[in-house]
Amino acid sequence: MTFIIALSNEKGGVAKTTTCLSLGAALSESGKRVLLVDLDPQANLTLAFGLEPSRIERSASAIFIQDEPLLSALHKTNFLGLDLIPSNLGLEQAEQILPSRNPDYAALLRESFQQAELAGYDLLLMDCPPSLGVITINALTAADLLIIPTQAEYFSAYALRDMMGIVRQVRSENNPELAYRILITLLDNRNRTHRNIHEQLERAFGDGLFRTIIEIDTKLRESPILGLPITQYKPNSRGALQYRQLAEELLDYVQKTN
Repeated sequence: MTFIIALSNEKGGVAKTTTCLSLGAALSESGKRVLLVDLDPQANLTLAFGLEPSRIERSASAIFIQDEPLLSALHKTNFLGLDLIPSNLGLEQAEQILPSRNPDYAALLRESFQQAELAGYDLLLMDCPPSLGVITINALTAADLLIIPTQAEYFSAYALRDMMGIVRQVRSENNPELAYRILITLLDNRNRTHRNIHEQLERAFGDGLFRTIIEIDTKLRESPILGLPITQYKPNSRGALQYRQLAEELLDYVQKTN
């Protein structure tokens, strides 16, 4: 059974796409088959694989607008065990028309996952847009787990209030089993404010935080430019080691959950 994960935060710039790419690569490196789904119209995850969104014939938007099967947009990457459903600007149209077109719009993605033959994939990771609109609601309705990347900074931590609100809403209306984990990203241990907010988040959320922390690493910013996950670009870098550690922690969570 495929374990489905959404990565979302209303606050941008928190390494959400970097986490989706790097965590997916680390999971596939450990022998898991992973499907990444780019649900952001900005298509940064798609770009990170060296694809030009405007030239993509089949993308995630086809699932919502043309009712196409999920795997009709499948793109095989150059990395063993790692596949992609790419994105383009068509998702902006889906965001606008779905509520008026389909009364059950929140469950479209979940139904698409159920209809697809996902048995070959151990995990599916969705990179959500930096908003709490129709596409994100679809992702959370379909997910077993929500990962919320957040910086140890005031505005990023403050945005968690809205994320907790949307978790409660989705649990109440569509997906009562939705779980979440907060991932601290872009941490600078030399920064006292970062350390203080990290401690506050630990006190506030406890086991709701991953133990793994992703620290600032310039190599993580460089890897998508070259179309390579950090585990391929700089396999011995701090970022690569930390995302491998996160993959281990996540797999342990999945095993206990199942």
